[in-house]
Amino acid sequence: MLAYVVRRCAAIVVMLIAVSLLTYVLFFAIPRDPARLTCGKVCTPELISQNRQALGLDRSVAVQYGDFLKGLFVSRDFPDDAELKRTHPELITHCHAPCLGYSPSQQTTINNIMGRAAPVTLSLTVGALVLWLVVGVGLGVLSAVRRGRVLDKLLLGVSLIGYSFPTFFVGLILYDIVSVKYGLLPEPGYVSPGSDPGGWFTGMLAPWITLALAYTALYVRLTRAKMLDSMSGDYIRTARAKGLPGHRVVLKHGLRASLPPIITIAGLDIAGVLGATAITEQVFNLNGVGSTVIAAVKDADLPIIVVGVLIAATAVVVVNFVVDLLYAAIDPKVRYT
Repeated sequence: MLAYVVRRCAAIVVMLIAVSLLTYVLFFAIPRDPARLTCGKVCTPELISQNRQALGLDRSVAVQYGDFLKGLFVSRDFPDDAELKRTHPELITHCHAPCLGYSPSQQTTINNIMGRAAPVTLSLTVGALVLWLVVGVGLGVLSAVRRGRVLDKLLLGVSLIGYSFPTFFVGLILYDIVSVKYGLLPEPGYVSPGSDPGGWFTGMLAPWITLALAYTALYVRLTRAKMLDSMSGDYIRTARAKGLPGHRVVLKHGLRASLPPIITIAGLDIAGVLGATAITEQVFNLNGVGSTVIAAVKDADLPIIVVGVLIAATAVVVVNFVVDLLYAAIDPKVRYT
């Protein structure tokens, strides 16, 4: 197991370096002047020249990429000009490691920008994940146990309807009608869970439901299908013949055998949920990573866009690694050597 973890960690490092290199080349080695894309719609020749110097875009792409990797391990200064540091140190912006870059349009480091946005997106993603797994898997198990009955048909119908609604539609309904007009849900908003746990929970409840609804409907049907398949196995009949209680047969044997494919899909969904969080953040005015990247695209803020791509790629790689490790804990047949 340890050897497998070491190998996978090394592979993750290689993959992240490859992704960062490809992203850097795609965004910074394009035919257009990258410095022209850093100041949005208010570019002037003087501003373009300043941004080119501040971001080191006057150097070769190889040197720029080396500076980017270096900034991940040691601090960087923007602009990296020895003469300016000596004469006007107040004009230098220091970026602590791991340094993700500098945004000329916002005149601050990407660390500061993503440091404010990441907790919002993390809260939204984790809360929605817990909600759709608990509710979706729970209702899927209930639907499988009550196969062919009224409850089973009702859950399948409701899940199909829930899966059909787009995220922005559900968000607008919950925000404008459920929360604002009738006050059935607290008014959405983000506060730090460290300062106000209750306010954080109530403020994120509507966004969690919005993001989790479609996934919950999917997991109801997925869990039901996997449970029906596992409950027809010989080991289930053997467990029943031994006189085990019904709930133990369903949860310990049936559900456990159904979890590996569910976890695989969950890993892919977590990695790809950043796109859905962007829509949810826009609807509820949450300043998360998704809405930050969308604003950066509108303003052509290239450094933020690059970091947003790297965050999404890192999420895909890391989540799939965690899913592989969970297999060994859930399925006793899986052994890593």
